[in-house]
Amino acid sequence: MEARTVAEHEHALHPPAAHISSRVDMRVLGMFLFIASEVMLFGSFFTAYFFVRVVREYQGSWHDLHELPVFVAGVNTVILLTSSVTMHWALQSIKRGNRAGLQAGLVLTFFMGLTFLLTQITEYARLGFAPRDDSFATVFYSLTGLHGAHVFIGLTLLLAATIRAFRGHYSPEHHHGVEIPGIYWHFVDIMWIIVYTTVYVL
Repeated sequence: MEARTVAEHEHALHPPAAHISSRVDMRVLGMFLFIASEVMLFGSFFTAYFFVRVVREYQGSWHDLHELPVFVAGVNTVILLTSSVTMHWALQSIKRGNRAGLQAGLVLTFFMGLTFLLTQITEYARLGFAPRDDSFATVFYSLTGLHGAHVFIGLTLLLAATIRAFRGHYSPEHHHGVEIPGIYWHFVDIMWIIVYTTVYVL
């Protein structure tokens, strides 16, 4: 209780600047706000998907649509989820001052993300239908393609973080260059779970 009083007293004597939070780093907060806007973007695409689905189900033609590679997408999902584990490992490693763990975690995360993206591109080449074929094909490519674009952005951030990690740029006190790409990568993984469940499974 006494420590809490001292902390409150220090905060009163030295409050943060008006545009800076005393609890959340502004770079982390910026990433969370960006992710909030991306959630709304994905929401608009999901709305289009469900609109198409409701109309096609009403017409009785939903189950006659194109066959999707559920198993391959499921394996791809496991790969992407595992990359979230290695990303978390990388961040926890640098927080403990373990540079080898940081570097290994980032490299594994990058290559698993790259495997996911290349597998998705290969899947596109073998699907047997194009975005122009019908409304389902259009919304399928739009939704999965939007996610693929986010994976590509995430890989770019991971590559930059990996290069900096091998140059010794991070420390237990200064690791936002790992934490912020990690937050984005976890968002990408969560969105894929929703996309996979909605498009491939339901």
